[in-house]
Amino acid sequence: MLIKRSPNGIELPFSSEITPREVYESRRSFMKQIAAGALGGAALLEMANREAFAQGVNPKLAAKLNPSYSALDKHTPYKDATSYNNFYEFGTDKSEPAMYAGTLKTRPWTVSIEGEVNKPMVLDIDALLKLAPLEERVYRLRCVEGWSMVIPWIGYSFSEIIKKVEPTGNAKYVEFVSLADKKQMPGVGSRVLQWPYTEGLRIDEANHPLALLTLGMYGETLANQNGAPVRMVLPWKYGFKSAKSIVKIRFVKEQPRTSWNLSAPSEYGFYSNVNPDVDHPRWSQASERRIGEDGFLARKRKTLMFNGYADVAPMYAGMDLKKFF
Repeated sequence: MLIKRSPNGIELPFSSEITPREVYESRRSFMKQIAAGALGGAALLEMANREAFAQGVNPKLAAKLNPSYSALDKHTPYKDATSYNNFYEFGTDKSEPAMYAGTLKTRPWTVSIEGEVNKPMVLDIDALLKLAPLEERVYRLRCVEGWSMVIPWIGYSFSEIIKKVEPTGNAKYVEFVSLADKKQMPGVGSRVLQWPYTEGLRIDEANHPLALLTLGMYGETLANQNGAPVRMVLPWKYGFKSAKSIVKIRFVKEQPRTSWNLSAPSEYGFYSNVNPDVDHPRWSQASERRIGEDGFLARKRKTLMFNGYADVAPMYAGMDLKKFF
């Protein structure tokens, strides 16, 4: 077996004849067969998982492809998804996270889960990888700035964490706290946001099957600039709601204050669901530019309500989504 380093510098064993990208591409061919009706979903999951293990892929990232949560949109090229990023801990320019995130040390890493739970715990990254079966899900990502991507993430529903820690009846919200280490993250010294970066969800949102605790992307470990080693991905919300490089998860009674809401409450609400009918105060949200596909001069695509994930709508029944933006 050869030792091949992931983008995070973690040593992973691979056979000399297969790479993570080749396994990823083979999964894509399976997905195309599903779209054409050639394979059923159960057959696809079994074949993809069996092939990944047989070909020597690290079991930590031998994720089953879950077509139930996989958009059929063309995937954003890996180079674009890892070079055009918002991660203010490493700078405010889109290119700066890829330039400077190499200083982030993703091992050892622990996540503390605390607050209104019966079973508080501290989990290291290996425990998180083993906590539940990993799935590959292809999600659309919509940034509040009006651009979008389509990314194959690897992880499992955050509800698996909820089941483990057993929230009390007082737990109404979940707060996510990101790492804020000036030695590793040069942007933490800036005044653009209050540090550490915090985000939050209502507990029913956190418990929704689409809410993904994410540990990888494109068949590999998360790139540092994409929020390594563990982040959230919430495809029906604007991208900034998906906290990166998480070190603490707190179950709380009251709605948590979140970094962007503290910085500009009139622009970034607590919910921040993708909504083409509610404009940002400084630009329209009715359309978007797909990174890696649509050029600046190309016609933009229409933005979908909840980013196209309509099954989340019942959580907001009866709410004024212009007031609770």
